[in-house]
Amino acid sequence: MARTHLLFLLFVLLSLATSSTSTKEQEEDRIKALPGQPKVGFSQFSGYVTVNESHGRSLFYWLTESSSHSPHTKPLLLWLNGGPGCSSIAYGASEEIGPFRISKTGCNLYLNNFSWNTEANLLFLESPVGVGFSYTNTSSDFEESGDERTAQENLIFLISWMSRFPQYRYRDFYIVGESYAGHYVPQLAQKIHEYNNAYKNPVINLKGFMVGNPEMDKNNDRLGTITYWWSHAMISDASYNRILKNCDFTADRFSKECDSAIYVAAADFGDIDQYSIYTPKCVPPQDQTNQTKFEQMMQMHTTKRFLEDQYDPCTENYAEIYYNRPEVQRAMHANHTAIPYKWTACSDSVFNNWNWRDSDNSMLPIYKELIAAGLRIWVYSGDTDSVIPVTATRYSLGKLNLRVKTRWYPWYSGNQVGGRTEVYEGLTFVTVRGAGHEVPFFQPQSALILLRSFLAGNELSRSY
Repeated sequence: MARTHLLFLLFVLLSLATSSTSTKEQEEDRIKALPGQPKVGFSQFSGYVTVNESHGRSLFYWLTESSSHSPHTKPLLLWLNGGPGCSSIAYGASEEIGPFRISKTGCNLYLNNFSWNTEANLLFLESPVGVGFSYTNTSSDFEESGDERTAQENLIFLISWMSRFPQYRYRDFYIVGESYAGHYVPQLAQKIHEYNNAYKNPVINLKGFMVGNPEMDKNNDRLGTITYWWSHAMISDASYNRILKNCDFTADRFSKECDSAIYVAAADFGDIDQYSIYTPKCVPPQDQTNQTKFEQMMQMHTTKRFLEDQYDPCTENYAEIYYNRPEVQRAMHANHTAIPYKWTACSDSVFNNWNWRDSDNSMLPIYKELIAAGLRIWVYSGDTDSVIPVTATRYSLGKLNLRVKTRWYPWYSGNQVGGRTEVYEGLTFVTVRGAGHEVPFFQPQSALILLRSFLAGNELSRSY
């Protein structure tokens, strides 16, 4: 095991040594302007970084620098989406925290008034290979993806990327993500922590991480999800009791009786968006030729969100129109190898071949390690998500047995309660009121306030 780790570190060093630090390579990634983009005062870059030469694996990134007057003083924030197989460009950049939104026609962009690039330089990464524009020249790679390889290659990406963008070396650095990135984020943070401990003057100045509606612990996620369904009147008492009777939440696999009980209970939901239980779901167009496929995709993708006035539950459809346009791909220096499939918000090739045998049941040991290391760690939860609900997160956090520093209190977004928070020794937990699975999508103002407090290391406001 130690030898494997050493070989990995040597490979990382090789990546660093062979990466160009020339301004030319950085300038080749500069985006002059995206098609249909309004005029902006910040710089953008996108392109590929090779993470495995022999297999031909390359990850695609998009950097939107801070729109502040002094972007060089702002931290670097890496955003990761989950799935596994869903694109950080489709969701994080285009629906949640990025500077642009896509019009319904998929032809134009307009500004996001609550973009996180007011506070940080935003780096969106499509990972692992097979997601979005990221690719491999070795088809068997899709069957061999997993948490460990994803974390290693994300670290290799960062070190090589910082060779291309040396101005971000030693800059304050944070990782943020949601859903299955509840694995990606702490696992990458652990890799960076190990790397930084192994070398003097490491280039990645990791300060902390934040995860939203994250997968944290398999047993608690399962129990917390069933509890949420019942407590939010999504399922009947009979369905709830049948699940409790037939399901062992500590088992590696559910029994047939348990699967049957959950299947029956799911019929109690009705036709709703499980990622945001109180908002409309996306209704497919009338001329949809493959209704079954559409429904499968909508259930699989970690999406569907919608605020009453700004809200549109079909935004991922607009992203798939926009990023498949040849002129958009040229502007972003994307798809130069002509990958044999369309860009999609979530990748069938990754999701359908999801053989992640190294997907740990629990991230809690990593949390304990990184809390002890002194990293800033925040966990937030939109309280209308029934897929990885707030109850699941609270059960998982309870298993950490952390000492409470600041007891539960409501925090404010504008003149309204934005949610509730409790501060523990080494970790801050935040709920976001009225937000679904993708918190910045449903409650953008509250999410921006959350980010500012996280970056500053301050508790959220008790008053408006």
